[in-house]
Amino acid sequence: MTRLRRLIGTALVDSFGLSLGWTVFSLYVVGRHGLAGLGLCNAAMLVGVALSAPVAARLSVRLDGRALLRVTCVTESVLRVGTFALLLAGAPPVVVAVAVAASNVVAWTGYAGMRAEVAAADPRGAAMTWYMVAVAAIEAAGTATAALLPTGPAGLVSGGLLVAVIAGYGTCLVPTWLVAGGALVKRAAPLPRPGGLRRVLRGGRLLPNGPPDGLLAFGGMVMLLGSGPTLLAVGLAAELHGTRWVAGSALAFAAGSLLAPLVVARLERRTLPPAIAWPALGIGMAGGWAFAAWSPAALLAAQLLSGMCMSALEGDMDARVATKAASPRGVTAGLATAAALRAFGSAAAVAMAPRVIGEAGIGWLGGALAAALAALAVLRLARRWSRSAADRVVGVATARDL
Repeated sequence: MTRLRRLIGTALVDSFGLSLGWTVFSLYVVGRHGLAGLGLCNAAMLVGVALSAPVAARLSVRLDGRALLRVTCVTESVLRVGTFALLLAGAPPVVVAVAVAASNVVAWTGYAGMRAEVAAADPRGAAMTWYMVAVAAIEAAGTATAALLPTGPAGLVSGGLLVAVIAGYGTCLVPTWLVAGGALVKRAAPLPRPGGLRRVLRGGRLLPNGPPDGLLAFGGMVMLLGSGPTLLAVGLAAELHGTRWVAGSALAFAAGSLLAPLVVARLERRTLPPAIAWPALGIGMAGGWAFAAWSPAALLAAQLLSGMCMSALEGDMDARVATKAASPRGVTAGLATAAALRAFGSAAAVAMAPRVIGEAGIGWLGGALAAALAALAVLRLARRWSRSAADRVVGVATARDL
């Protein structure tokens, strides 16, 4: 078995256990605290993703791939079980949210390390996209499995089955410990100061000779406008059409994610710039939710589109970072920062979406987000055209002067 296949196999085991445990956790949150509670936990999750960027940047300087993966997988295992225990013990939602954030800081630091190992094993952008699609697909399978588990009187998994779910939630990281033994990534070179996300905020570049931070921040804006309903899909599916449709929703998302590489390949053949391609993918993420409340079939269609478009957007952004990094040793930090920029947008989206849905409905929100993304694309293109026109005017004036 090649190194890439071992990495993908390990990701499949971990992602299935993660998604199964997180879905059962999310249904418990919805049952006890409603959609607003789930929005709080999802926002905390995404804040953790964002904070993982500077953590990954610092750890990649101090630890090689083997040590980084083993430290993060052990820590994450403890945090997964501890977070679930806090929820079941009746801890305040804010305390649970803090634990969720901490768990995801560690989880996404390890995930950046795994993606760096994928890039080291096979530097092609297609390999990275297929890795992420495999993760998305198996996570959907885990979500569907969780939704179909036998439940108790409250409509939630309970008893010995719940204990087994929580145990699997923590122990599914064992393969990650094992695959870390063959890690290829070495310790990264020290980052110049100011480093990490501060460089983004001060107008620097993510990586030397890499994609501009403004471009990746644009991707984060697309996630802000497009990802909210999809990231709340577990709670929305349960509220709109019943808990059992959470399974169908997840499988539809998985089916859509399998189409993502074909979408990316088509966009590359047409050489569409991100200013057009990324908002179009965002419209696909959000637009279907305008009709999701009509029927279960409309919900499945919305999730199919969301899976295809979200996976394509994330794969395209990460491939740009992985292929344009000046040094392979800086890929771990770069991928973590790209994920952080997406997560900032998504965290804001899931924090605001429940309130809007409660007041106006998911249909109105989906339509409004799609319209906003279309407007964003138009504004971005208008800006490009105005710059091109200004450059042509300067060029003509220069030629006359000469």
